[in-house]
Amino acid sequence: MEQVQPNKAFFWGILLNTIYIIAEVAFGIGIGSVALVADAVHNLGDVLGRGLAWFADWLSGRHPTVERTYGYKSSSILAALANAAFLLVAMGAIIVEAVTRLSQNAPVEGGWMMLVAGVGIIVNGATALLFHGGSQHDLNIRGAFMHMAADAGVSLGVVLAGGLILLTGWEWLDPVMSILVAIVVLVGTWNLLRDAVNLAMAAVPKDIDPVAVKKLVNAYPTVASCHDLHIWALSTTDVALTVHVVRTTTVGNDDFLDALSLSLRESFDIAHTTIQVEYGPYEPQNKMENPY
Repeated sequence: MEQVQPNKAFFWGILLNTIYIIAEVAFGIGIGSVALVADAVHNLGDVLGRGLAWFADWLSGRHPTVERTYGYKSSSILAALANAAFLLVAMGAIIVEAVTRLSQNAPVEGGWMMLVAGVGIIVNGATALLFHGGSQHDLNIRGAFMHMAADAGVSLGVVLAGGLILLTGWEWLDPVMSILVAIVVLVGTWNLLRDAVNLAMAAVPKDIDPVAVKKLVNAYPTVASCHDLHIWALSTTDVALTVHVVRTTTVGNDDFLDALSLSLRESFDIAHTTIQVEYGPYEPQNKMENPY
């Protein structure tokens, strides 16, 4: 499947879900279904979250300035963090609402539930597919994908619950299914939140092995050793590296820097490298110094 550009994915995702929210609210009010109205409010929050992710994606592409020498790239990390936090809150709200409805044993119209939620599966599933291609490499896009996958899962749970309610008359199945779906979503959201927090704290991106990076640098021709190696994320797609390299020769320094930078880019997709060359043996200044 050809990957859809983020701008198009965000546009169509927001447009389709806005139309669906309006329809869901109308049907929910028309049949007196609090569950559908509550789900519409949840979907509205997700649309706002995707709008934030879209804005961050656009902002991260702006050129650097004198005050912001890296530009606005880190905005995508903040958007992923906000999306993950919002998902946790939204799923928590769904669980609270489901527990309340379970204790009240509120009546549910299974047929309308299945019909409206079935449309939700199509809308949310199609939107999730738009974001799927970029979700493997961009945490901000993954946040948007997680939102849509979660909404599709919730809609599927509602369809299944509606069908069982029609067959058995067990209206308590609706809140129970909502709780189960919310728990599954919470597990996936926790991983997204953890990754976003790590990037916000300038941790090494999880798909890069710092030990392997150090081995590559140390094994490079004319390199005696390296130290003060730092790897962090500038955005959800850009990685930066700084390192001090001790060389055994002073010959061809410019070619050496270009070649090592290219090797780091090809091996680990690290595009922003700052390499400081030193000569002779390296003596650590104190025991607490960065081991890398």
